[in-house]
Amino acid sequence: MSSKLLVVFLAVFLVSAALNEAAVVFRSASELRCQCIKTHPTPFHPKIIKELRVIDSGPHCSNTEIIVTLQDNRDLCLNPHEKWVQRILQVFLKRAEKTSK
Repeated sequence: MSSKLLVVFLAVFLVSAALNEAAVVFRSASELRCQCIKTHPTPFHPKIIKELRVIDSGPHCSNTEIIVTLQDNRDLCLNPHEKWVQRILQVFLKRAEKTSK
């Protein structure tokens, strides 16, 4: 009876380890490519942005990517070369300076 329990425990452990390894591989595979396929074309007010992330270019992607999360939890990619996007970045930099003081 105890040998069956040991075999079941070992099988559960191996399946658990295999699933965890697959999760790590999947996450790292998604980080090795560009996250933005296309960018949002029209300007909007910076007040509706909840979070802004800038991902620098590197071996994973040759483009600098700007990803914003809006108040309604939608994620949008923005073109960093657009003037309106650069103004939004300036607004966020000023906000960060005010909060750090």
